[in-house]
Amino acid sequence: MTPLVVGQLLSPEYSLGLVALSFLISFAGSLVALICAGRMVGADGKPNLAVVACAAVALGGIGIWSMHFIGMLAYRLPVGISYNVPLTVVSLVAAILISGIALYMAGGRRKFSRAGWLAGSLLAGLGVCVMHYMGMFAMNMRASMDFDPTVVALSVAIAITAAGAALWLAFNLRRLSHQIAAAAVMGVAVCTMHYVGMSAASMICIAAAPTDALAIGGNYMGLSVFGTAGAVLIFIYWVITGSSLDAPTAQRARTS
Repeated sequence: MTPLVVGQLLSPEYSLGLVALSFLISFAGSLVALICAGRMVGADGKPNLAVVACAAVALGGIGIWSMHFIGMLAYRLPVGISYNVPLTVVSLVAAILISGIALYMAGGRRKFSRAGWLAGSLLAGLGVCVMHYMGMFAMNMRASMDFDPTVVALSVAIAITAAGAALWLAFNLRRLSHQIAAAAVMGVAVCTMHYVGMSAASMICIAAAPTDALAIGGNYMGLSVFGTAGAVLIFIYWVITGSSLDAPTAQRARTS
């Protein structure tokens, strides 16, 4: 193997298996979030905050953040990569909170609101970008990052558009077959934003990786995140469809 030289441009590769898993978990998280969205408001017109929280975890924590982190793990360089734990945790919490607020703004009240949808789409899109680039800065490696502003701007535009599509679909589709198709579209959109955002960075070799005592990494972390996210989604689906949270809704009336 040719020794690395300080200032050398590093060429990334991707693990195609983890790329596929990143799409699958984004699709699954989006589908459960769509199912939750139809149950967010009870027949009395009041929001069920427990269901809003479940939708936020499904969309933000699984459909967006887990996809993002697995996609990060799929990214391979000729240097070792670990991830700063505090920044990684903050990015997860941010993704969930922002998704919950955006879902509530778009349709967590009496009816789907166009103004709320637009505001929620902007908030969610920008929030996804903050989460994404925060995750990139959490990378601990023998490399520095140089960003292409044009590609960064493109990733922001994709994120806002994807967020708008996700929120509209969440509150305007009822049939399961339509929700499955919508979840696939959402998965593609989230993955596109992520991988476009990754392509915005050029990795330049430096003398040594920064010292970081609170960093995580490992060859099987991608599978671990996928398995954990899948278990969380199964639990959310069970809670939503099989417990008292599954209250009658006025969803059809809200959208008329």
